[in-house]
Amino acid sequence: MKKYASLLLFALLLNGCDDGDLTVDTIDFDDTSITSQSCDPLTNNLIYRLKTQESLLIQLPNDRIINDPTLEGKPLIYDIDNSLYRVVYRAYDGTVATANICGAIPPTSPKVTEEWQATAGQIVITTTPITDNTATDGSTKITGYNHNINFRNITFLKPSGPQVEEEFSFGDYKTTVTPVVVSFTDENADYCSDTKKIYNDNTVSSLVLENIADLIVNEATPTGTPRTSLINLSGTTNKLYYRTYSGGLPVDTKSYFCTEKTPTTPAVLDTWVGQDGVANVSGTIEVTTTNDLKVFRHKVVLKNATLQKGNSTFKLATTFVLGTVTVVVP
Repeated sequence: MKKYASLLLFALLLNGCDDGDLTVDTIDFDDTSITSQSCDPLTNNLIYRLKTQESLLIQLPNDRIINDPTLEGKPLIYDIDNSLYRVVYRAYDGTVATANICGAIPPTSPKVTEEWQATAGQIVITTTPITDNTATDGSTKITGYNHNINFRNITFLKPSGPQVEEEFSFGDYKTTVTPVVVSFTDENADYCSDTKKIYNDNTVSSLVLENIADLIVNEATPTGTPRTSLINLSGTTNKLYYRTYSGGLPVDTKSYFCTEKTPTTPAVLDTWVGQDGVANVSGTIEVTTTNDLKVFRHKVVLKNATLQKGNSTFKLATTFVLGTVTVVVP
């Protein structure tokens, strides 16, 4: 008799368990093996995480995931409005896959057995760069960004009524970018004496020192004693810029770089600015001058230079040769 009573109690417990009766506390997508993914924004502008029979979806304008680090204590915050900014949890009666989320016409199976829509709260995004520091020359590359997404004071409208969670983690969503690699095959740099610029280019990008200090002097430097200065000296001198362009630079690059007003074609795509140099630490400019009679060659080297765009930064090689400027004295 006891045996049958135990079986009856077990059966009652099973019947009391309903897979659809989930609470927000049981939604757990923190498993690092669960990769955040996104749909093609032309089809379905979603970021999502999938478990076997569950999905957690975020819908927001595609320009709200910004590939630039957020500052300490200043994440990106978007208010959930169930219109432009939506968060939805779904449970299914079978295995769910990307096709069920991103398809223009979602398949009929598995079926959604329960859906909870967020009606209030905030989407909080903290972004950090993914950096490759493996180069032997000391340079670094940004290969992508990690966007850690959390929900704050989120209200889910469940079949049983609303439920509020003060903090609820969505997880990490990673984006990739094409790394910036500063490289010039031509060891010769050019010099604009009138506008005080030194530059090198590879037809689609350039590295330019503008408003340079007294570094190009037609006088040989003693062995091992180059002329030195700092990037962005006093905030106005030795400004360093790395730029990429929408098209090829002209063959006659001086017609582009050595004018007071830079031509609008080709247009500049991105501009990275050299961080301020610190004496004996970083951002040093060294110029070594040699000569053969009236031909002076000025080798320009940047040491421990860092370039910045927004909050993103990368390092040039510890010793980066901008190029050699040749000046012929009459």
